[in-house]
Amino acid sequence: MTDKKEKTAPIVSVGADTEQQFSKSTEDIITEDDENSNTFDEFQREMIRMMDPSYLKTVSMSELYDTVFQSKPPLVEGLLYPGTYIFAGAPKLGKSFLMAQMAYHISTGTSLWNYPVRKGSVLYLALEDDYRRLQERLYRMFGTQISDNLHFSVSANQIGKGLDEQLQGFIAAHPDTNLIIIDTLQKVREMGGDNYSYASDYEIIARIKRFTDQYGVCVLLVHHTRKQNADDKFEMISGTTGLLGSADGGFILQKEKRTSNKATLEVSGRDQPDQKFHLSRNPQTLLWELEIAETELWKEPPEPLLEKVAEFITADNAVWCGTPTELVEVLGVDMKANTLSMKLNINAGRLFNEYGIYYENKRCHDGRKVRLQFAKA
Repeated sequence: MTDKKEKTAPIVSVGADTEQQFSKSTEDIITEDDENSNTFDEFQREMIRMMDPSYLKTVSMSELYDTVFQSKPPLVEGLLYPGTYIFAGAPKLGKSFLMAQMAYHISTGTSLWNYPVRKGSVLYLALEDDYRRLQERLYRMFGTQISDNLHFSVSANQIGKGLDEQLQGFIAAHPDTNLIIIDTLQKVREMGGDNYSYASDYEIIARIKRFTDQYGVCVLLVHHTRKQNADDKFEMISGTTGLLGSADGGFILQKEKRTSNKATLEVSGRDQPDQKFHLSRNPQTLLWELEIAETELWKEPPEPLLEKVAEFITADNAVWCGTPTELVEVLGVDMKANTLSMKLNINAGRLFNEYGIYYENKRCHDGRKVRLQFAKA
């Protein structure tokens, strides 16, 4: 059945694989009050279990497939995603210029090297610069084409000593924030006796990662590389392997000759394949320009079910609500309702990123309901 068009913000929820059968007896009817009471009772039982030192919270595979996770669209398609990344290179190599370039493109929503960009507010902590140097650098790079969504600071507190609160305050004032650049990591890291231990390196990145996961933003941590070369370029990151091990990914900027305008940018991360870009630096603007990418932008293979949904949910038919069984019928697909639910649960983020369609699957007092909404509706 087709619902009336309406503009409501979709709510991410947990959906079941199978529809629930309910008796028509009044004794078996679940009322809203009953649902709230059952939810509260389950919450109390969960709290009691968590107080047991031997309790280990687990999630079954079926429960995992039942969950609809929020979408995490890329900031730069195929290149940069929400999460915590280390951007490393030798001193005075041009890292800060490339950071400013990324920040500017994301804050304006203009493509970077022909890679699509998701626009958002950007905070750049340029902790090794002053405002005069920033002004000169930005004017040389971008002229008078300014961005009101790009914000700078040349001072900040350390991690665990006020930086968290400062970043939270910025995000509260700028809810569309999707990128925070910290240049450099060493400037916000607390010094200590175990400063270079694996455990310390891992924990400092893990703490930042918890922040990025909570707020759904990307944090780029500018860092230095060691002088010693290595077969695996990422082993050149200064510090222990705990830094990259805890991060979502890393970037390595490297020149064969310091006097050259050419460099390579190698990328490794959890959400994209390893890539290598050959860059050249414009001597007038000092902008980094892409010469060639050794790895083509990887794209997931087509998913026929998502294409069916995109044909059904359009600007002219923007909202639909019904049961999984009804959705199987309207889409005309040859699969069971629980299989359809699992496929859409798992691909909810992709459905939104590629087709602009919100999806939710939640339990109501009269059974399981699916809701689809065109993003621009």
